[in-house]
Amino acid sequence: MHTLRRLTRGAVLSAALVATLPAASAAQDLITSAKFTEPTTRYPHGVLGDDIEYGALELLTKSINGPSKTLTLRLPENRVFEDLSPRLIDLDGDGAAEVVVVESEASLGARLSVYNPTGLLTATPHIGQKNRWLAPVGAADFDGDGQIEIAYIDRPHLAKTLRLWRFKDGTLTEVASQTGLTNHQIGWNFIAGGIRTCQGTPEMITANSNWTRIIATQFDGQALSTKDIGAYTGPESLTAALSCS
Repeated sequence: MHTLRRLTRGAVLSAALVATLPAASAAQDLITSAKFTEPTTRYPHGVLGDDIEYGALELLTKSINGPSKTLTLRLPENRVFEDLSPRLIDLDGDGAAEVVVVESEASLGARLSVYNPTGLLTATPHIGQKNRWLAPVGAADFDGDGQIEIAYIDRPHLAKTLRLWRFKDGTLTEVASQTGLTNHQIGWNFIAGGIRTCQGTPEMITANSNWTRIIATQFDGQALSTKDIGAYTGPESLTAALSCS
């Protein structure tokens, strides 16, 4: 099933809230849900089918020793969340989810960012030009080393390059890339494909650059390897490929 673009999507923890959160308390806050709020048209790219993006990320957190709290992370005027919905992923294996989102800057385009209850934790560099976007594929420990990698397609309509970033010690580091792959067409309010695990090995499922074949990509810790697993006949064929059948 496609991930539909909703009328509310992510946000950022406001500076006021960050300033009032004691460090020990923030470390104990577990994110239980996240959504984008404060819709805005200040970044009129429209790559996801309309001109609405989001200026804030709302986190619902639960403290180990206290009540639930709602935190709002608010972006400055020159940035927006240009995304479908926030992704809750435990990137460091500590049992607490981080939030992975796409955010775009007015003159520098998109980057992949990771937030926790204290605010921005780490991010990839911006692509470097306005109206340039990236489409997440997903996250997994692709090479079995105990570290999580996050995959996205850099400029799925132009560069069509898969990039893989390892999350370690609170930082993202690019570990591999592969050209000739894509997972989104301009105006789609969903991202096609994703990650499947067949026979214990995670694979990234995308289309090839001209939307004729379905490609499965693996990472062995050193390099990416691709294999053709069938004809692309529409986004539903990428969804079907996720089932390993």
